[in-house]
Amino acid sequence: MKRIVWVIAALAWAALPSKVELDNTRVHVTEIRSAPGAVRERGVRAHDQVIVFLDDCRYERTDPKTGAKTVRVRKSGEVIWHSKGEDAPQLVNLGDKPYRTVVIELK
Repeated sequence: MKRIVWVIAALAWAALPSKVELDNTRVHVTEIRSAPGAVRERGVRAHDQVIVFLDDCRYERTDPKTGAKTVRVRKSGEVIWHSKGEDAPQLVNLGDKPYRTVVIELK
């Protein structure tokens, strides 16, 4: 079951260009690039995650349970936390340039 959840979560980021920066038995670190209009699909988080925004950005978040859409604005250097098992929402880059995040997954 654990492997299935990991695959579902990995698929959410699969459509976005990414580069694995580090992968060992304790942590998986990936840099994700979201182009203007790019969609990160909904998924289930397979691990606890720390997400670091490398660029200022503005994106639309679609709540996975209600379908409600909200706009989020993040600044370069901002850091957020997500817990394992959370239903990750669909995100759409609303900006006119790409933005990068570093996703640090704790195994």
